[in-house]
Amino acid sequence: MKVGIVMGSKSDYKVVERAEKILDGFGVDYETRIISAHRTPAAAEEFSKTAEEKDIEVIIAAAGKAAHLAGVLAAYTPIPVIGLPIKSSTLDGLDSLLSIVQMPKGVPVATVAIDGAENSAILATQILSVKYSQLREAIITYKQNMEREVARDDADFQEGLK
Repeated sequence: MKVGIVMGSKSDYKVVERAEKILDGFGVDYETRIISAHRTPAAAEEFSKTAEEKDIEVIIAAAGKAAHLAGVLAAYTPIPVIGLPIKSSTLDGLDSLLSIVQMPKGVPVATVAIDGAENSAILATQILSVKYSQLREAIITYKQNMEREVARDDADFQEGLK
């Protein structure tokens, strides 16, 4: 099980590394690359076309501004692609979000929130969990831990109100 993480530029890494930490926590292998949809389109095509050969089963594509990376990667592969819009412009990432989410019919890209690296990694893990039962169990545990944390916070909050 392996996730391919592709970012459009090195400046995206401060967001992308949060996805890597989540994948590390689930024990999911990943390969992280810098490939630009606009400046290195041949490399984007090559990455997509050879991803399966490298045992990549899900791709996270992080890009800002005119964020076409996820769509370009999705055009060349049957592997699920998750778009991670990066807040990197005067439009606060809205341009990135819209570039990723507005894909034409036949070229779907799942999209998470602007700078939503953690959710991109969790979604990638959930996709992989359809095939890998140990990841399914890890996701269930992760969600149970979140539930317990919120309940604990609520109890602490309620205790503080008395």
